[in-house]
Amino acid sequence: MISPHAQEGFDLLLIRSLKASLPSALQRSDIGITSDVTSLIEQEAVVLTVSSYLFRLMVMIHFKQDAQTRSYMAGLHETSETGDDKQAFHDAIAEYGNLFCGILNRELGSYFPHIGMSTPNFLDGHCLSYIEMLNCSHIQHFAVDVDGSPLFHVSLCVSAYDDIDFEVAEDEASASTGELELF
Repeated sequence: MISPHAQEGFDLLLIRSLKASLPSALQRSDIGITSDVTSLIEQEAVVLTVSSYLFRLMVMIHFKQDAQTRSYMAGLHETSETGDDKQAFHDAIAEYGNLFCGILNRELGSYFPHIGMSTPNFLDGHCLSYIEMLNCSHIQHFAVDVDGSPLFHVSLCVSAYDDIDFEVAEDEASASTGELELF
C-alpha cells in the first residue's frame, strides 16, 4: 500500500527532521539505516505518533540512561547532567521527541493535509519484540551517532489506510526551514 517512493520519502523526511532537531554544536552527527536492533530491547523508548486520514506513523526513540545520553540531553535543554533524577531525564527525552516529531509533522504537512501528533509515551524496550505484530506497511530503524559514538536509535513504523505515493526531493535546500521571509 505504500509505494517504494513513499517509503523512501518517509525515511528521508525522518532523517531531515532528526538533523534539524540536533543542536548546531553536534553537527558531527551521522544518521543511517541499521538492521541491528538486538541491543534496542535492552533500552527504553519514547513513542510519538503522527497521523492523517491516510496513515499512522509511529516513531520510537530508543535510548540508554548512560553518561553520554545524559550529557547530550543536559546540553540540549541547558540543565545539569549530574544526579539521578530519572523524571528530569525522561522529561528531556520527551521534549526532544516533541521537537523532532514536530519538525517531522511540519514536513509531512507539505504532502498530506490534516496531520496530527500525539504526546510522548514511554515503553519498555522489550516492546520492540512485538513490533511486527503491528502489521505496518513500512518499518525502518535508524542509528544516530555523534562524534563516532552511538547516541540513540529511532524506529519508524508506518501503517497505511490507503495507497500512498509521494516523492520528496533529496536536496535539503528544498526543504522548508520555517524561517520568516521579509519583503
